[in-house]
Amino acid sequence: MEHSYRFFENRSCKFFPCHEGLEEMNCLFCFCPLYHCDDCPGSPRYLEKDGQKIKVCTECTFPHRPENYDAVIELLKEKKKNNFRE
Repeated sequence: MEHSYRFFENRSCKFFPCHEGLEEMNCLFCFCPLYHCDDCPGSPRYLEKDGQKIKVCTECTFPHRPENYDAVIELLKEKKKNNFRE
């Protein structure tokens, strides 16, 4: 995929690949902007530690798939719009 504002892959990162099973890894959302969303469309697991629920996204590739860029942006727009209503 062509490098652009929608995609870049950093193969020189010491953590690359941070997720297995992707031919193209979009590193644009290295830290997932949906991490704090309870209703994210990815595939997180949840662990409990010291009475707290912890979201574990190590097996989730949703934000790293190039075809999901638009979906991530739309979810962020929706979250922003809803936060301003409250």
